Amino acid sequence: MTDYGIVKSAVRPEEKVVDEFSLWVNTDITEANGGWIYHMVQYSKDEYIRLMDEANQKAQADLEYIAMMTEVELE
Repeated sequence: MTDYGIVKSAVRPEEKVVDEFSLWVNTDITEANGGWIYHMVQYSKDEYIRLMDEANQKAQADLEYIAMMTEVELE
């Protein structure tokens, strides 16, 4: 991961951009002074897949816990 911090652009960036080697994530996109400022982070594709897998596993564990505590059966 490479964190480029806050960057400026004349055009509005997309939230996620995929190129041959990387996935670029742009957050906190704000229009300012006739341009755009945003936070830019570059991930390798493998690194981003791992991050999403970890987030999905945590979300699944949270969902199972809530289901158990509320006695709701998941399908």
